[in-house]
Amino acid sequence: MTARRTVESPDTPARAGYGALLRTPGAWTFLTPAFAARLPYAMLSLGIVLLVFQTHGSYGTAGAVAAVSAVAQALVGPQTGRLADRYGQAAVLLPSIAVHAVSVGALISLALGHAPVWTLFLAAAPAGASVPQIGAMVRARWVGRLSDRPAMLNTAFAFESVTDEFTFVIGPVLATAIATQASPAAGLIAEAALTVAGGLAFAAQRRTAPARHPRVEGVRRVSALASPGVRLLAASFLGVGTVFGAMQVSVTAFAESAGQAGANGTVYGIFAGGSMIAGVLYGLVGWKRSARQRMLFCYALLVLGCSTLWAMPNLTALAVAGLFCGLAIAPTLITGYTLVETLVADGAKTEAFTWLTGAIGLGLAIGSTVAGQLIDLHGPSAGFLVPVAGAGLGLVGLVTLRQLLVAPGSRSRTVARSGGLAAKTAKIATVEG
Repeated sequence: MTARRTVESPDTPARAGYGALLRTPGAWTFLTPAFAARLPYAMLSLGIVLLVFQTHGSYGTAGAVAAVSAVAQALVGPQTGRLADRYGQAAVLLPSIAVHAVSVGALISLALGHAPVWTLFLAAAPAGASVPQIGAMVRARWVGRLSDRPAMLNTAFAFESVTDEFTFVIGPVLATAIATQASPAAGLIAEAALTVAGGLAFAAQRRTAPARHPRVEGVRRVSALASPGVRLLAASFLGVGTVFGAMQVSVTAFAESAGQAGANGTVYGIFAGGSMIAGVLYGLVGWKRSARQRMLFCYALLVLGCSTLWAMPNLTALAVAGLFCGLAIAPTLITGYTLVETLVADGAKTEAFTWLTGAIGLGLAIGSTVAGQLIDLHGPSAGFLVPVAGAGLGLVGLVTLRQLLVAPGSRSRTVARSGGLAAKTAKIATVEG
């Protein structure tokens, strides 16, 4: 029997710049609406927390409602990604947008009417489940258009990571500004409006949509989650999600206790801004280390950054600590998305990207719930213990099972550089013997 093993070749494609990427024919036709449609992803959980805390007076309750939304998104999102691979993105987006608008409207009405908490859960679940998976869909569009140009594809992944981080800079600040200047309900109304407008505009761009991979009779389609490497990356992204979720609730509570409730969006924006800056700089480096090695290193830095948050005495110190914590976020996500693209076949890439996004959402749910409970019991600083615990468990898993991140098959790609995400591709040579 033939044994196969893969080794990295030192020959790597030339780096492709962002300017060349953005000159790709048709790119702006889907990038512009995609930005509007993915911005609500960073607004929904915080918007729910702000609204439910105002109407029901408990961070634990607010975190739990946000968690139900995030769990539903994490569980259903990958299934919509799989359907998009099979039937096309527009066929999935249109019903999702409609359900999302109705569900968010119901959640707002129930919260303002001081309805029982269990009814908020019933509205939050479909609101989260119907969040359009725009980030995964955009990445799938880049794969479809640039699969024959690996250097350009890696730059596209980098660009998408930076865009994700930028939405996490703008989203919380926007949600907080609208909630404090108008009302918490207005923050969620804005989230739903952006989802509908951006989502419809994105769905209309069918010329740039990736090819569908319909079901073939007699051929069993294997889920992207069947790959052990995808499962490991999803578990590690779960840890990253706990950082996001716990930070949202804990920063909000910390600012409230300091008498500066309006500052929570700014502090969280600094945290996300650190991540965005790191992503941009990360993409400018021609990395010689493999993506797997960089994943372990970046994740370890994330754990280190999270370890100081609980000890910060005031908002200024917390903002500085959050900045340093955020510096490790984008490089970690960049490398993770780069690795997962090498682990699955073309017909499962949207689903694979969505599993990682969903894992972040599930981790966000866990982080916000546990942090909310700790805050109610022990005060705002206790919530910051959740990020270091969640990220620490993710690091243990990565270190223990790191061999699962090697791409299978006779020929594969490993991204070594990334512009805000990963971006240098090394050829994998197969040695048979």
